This record gives sequence, C-alpha cells and structure tokens, in this order.
Amino acid sequence: MKIPFLSLKNSNQELESELRSAFNEFLNKGHYILGDSVKSFERNFAEFCEEKYCVGLANGLDALIISLSYFKFKPGSEVIVPANTYYASILAIIKANLIPVLVEPSISDYLIDVSKIREKITKNTVAVLAVNLYGKMCNFNEIGQICDEFHLKLIVDAAQSHGALYGNSKKCLGAQATAYSFYPSKNLGAFADAGALVTSDHELYEFAKKYRNYGSSEKYVFEEKGINSRLSELQAAFLDIKLKHLEIETEYRRKLAKFYLENISNPKLTLPNSRTTESDAWHLFTVRVKDRKSFQKYLLDKGIGTEIHYPIPPHKQKAFANYNDIILPITEQIHTEIISLPLNNALSLEEVTYIAKSINLF
Repeated sequence: MKIPFLSLKNSNQELESELRSAFNEFLNKGHYILGDSVKSFERNFAEFCEEKYCVGLANGLDALIISLSYFKFKPGSEVIVPANTYYASILAIIKANLIPVLVEPSISDYLIDVSKIREKITKNTVAVLAVNLYGKMCNFNEIGQICDEFHLKLIVDAAQSHGALYGNSKKCLGAQATAYSFYPSKNLGAFADAGALVTSDHELYEFAKKYRNYGSSEKYVFEEKGINSRLSELQAAFLDIKLKHLEIETEYRRKLAKFYLENISNPKLTLPNSRTTESDAWHLFTVRVKDRKSFQKYLLDKGIGTEIHYPIPPHKQKAFANYNDIILPITEQIHTEIISLPLNNALSLEEVTYIAKSINLF
C-alpha cells in the first residue's frame, strides 16, 4: 500500500466540478482584483470565524505584519512569541521592526507555556503573538488575563487552526487581530498563496484594507506606506467553495485523529494530548519518537509518507544568527523528535488502519 503524506490532487478531487465552474465564471467576469468574489469570501470567512471583519490578503505572513504595523509600536519594542513555531511567526515581528522574545512551549501540547510568559515581560513589551500550532487553540483565558494585566495587545497566528474551537467558539478569545494562511496544504487551502486578517476592530479593518493596497483606499491616493498584498479574485472564489465543506472535513479529521489515538499503541511513541480531540482542527497529527530517522525510514519502507514539522527550530536558523546561541531545551527536543503522520480528508479508514498497525509493529 502506498500512502502519501498528503496528496493535494486527491484532497481536492471531490470539488472538481464546483472549482471548474468557479474558474469559468472568473474568466467570463473579467474582473481579477478585489471584486465580488473577494468581498463574498471575506464576509463568509468573518462569519465562520465569529468575527465582524475579514480582509483577504496575499498570504498569512502579511496578515501578521499588517496586524503588528497597525498598532504603530515604537521600533525595537518587544513581542512575546513561542519559540516552538514556524519561522514566519517570528519573521513577521522582525519585519515590523520589533524584537521577538522567545518563550518555551509546554511539552504536553507544544503550545506556548503560559506560566513562562510573565517572566519575559519587561517595560519594552507591547504584545503577545500566540500561535495555534498543529491545529490546537492556545489557552486564551490565561493569555488574555496576562495581556490585560500588563496592557499588552494580543495577536494570534492561526495559520494552522481553521475551524478549531476554544470552548464552543471558533473565535480566538481576546485577540485584537487573528492571522490566517490559506497555503495549499492548510485545512482551508487555496491553489496558491493566500491569507486573511480577521478582527472585530473596525479601525484595524479599514487600516488593513488600505495597507494591502499600497496604503490606498482611493485610486492614486495613498494614506499609508503600505504593501501589495491582495487576495486574488480566483483564489477567493475557490476558497468560498472550500469553506462550505470545511466543517465536514474538520469533523472527519477529528474522527481520524481519534482513531489514531485509540489504535496506536507503541511505547516508543509519544502521541498528541487527547484532551482536546473534539475541539482541535487537527491540521497535523504529530508524534514524538527518539529515533526519528529510523522510524521515518521504517514507515517509508511500508509505503507510508511522513513530514517533519519542523526539523530546525527558528532560533537555530541561519537567518536568525543573533538567536543561535540561545538554549531552549524543550523547543530543541520537540524539533529533534517530532514527526507528522498522514491526516487529511482523502485518507480512507483502510489506510489509517494500515498506518496504525504498521506503527504498532515498529
């Protein structure tokens, strides 16, 4: 049996007729930038996220940069961010002329360890950038309390958590701005780079609309030194179609994750925390294993594809050379041991059964 980690072709196959119809409509309309399709998706995605506003953008990184830029923090101000995250979370802070302050994750769920945030706060701290990694929501109650106590802004990188729940809500509680990515491999994935910023702050909404369009809200009139970061009409149309199916796909991901949790039994592996199985979006199903190289080769020999999210922690990246000497043992352990198993809407029960049985024999 051959099981790829993710086949985007297979994942999108069921929607082929709807997508082709949307493409033909796009060609016939002849309006390619910031038209009705973008407006429709923005309206629908804001409602999905239980927020008032959505601004469609070219990618998730820009959503973070725009969010940070809106507050006009003094250059060199500090933003607290988890050390265990994707490179872009930290890059956004640097691109906004701010200083990332790295906080270790909890080994139980790989999210920022809330108990360690206070010790990193200084007189220069202006915000917390929380990250919903692998599809899990952060502890927004406790993070929000800290932000209120120290008068900090809360920005959320939700690039991996489309459809995840906090309590019974998809809203990232207390966030002034939430950034989403629609990179093709995401749970809600476009067919190119795409992203969005969602918020309930009307002024931030208006700022983001201008900022994505060079800083202009009126043709040839520029009020901000903005950027070119517009969600395309075609990608918006595709995303609108996929959004209608996202709830069903998320439930299927939860079903597969539950199957893995109940059927994988191997003392060499550490499985994800199961306390939030029914609320996670399950963008990724990650396990930890000491001998990752042998485990990955073993699964490959069985025809099972895997991915490592991520092999090098941000503070060890060449681009962040001034952070290379920092010692973050929990983050480094996670990045040394983590490996992601196949989990997507194209997988069959037969395939996940084969994966679980194969893992149990490792």
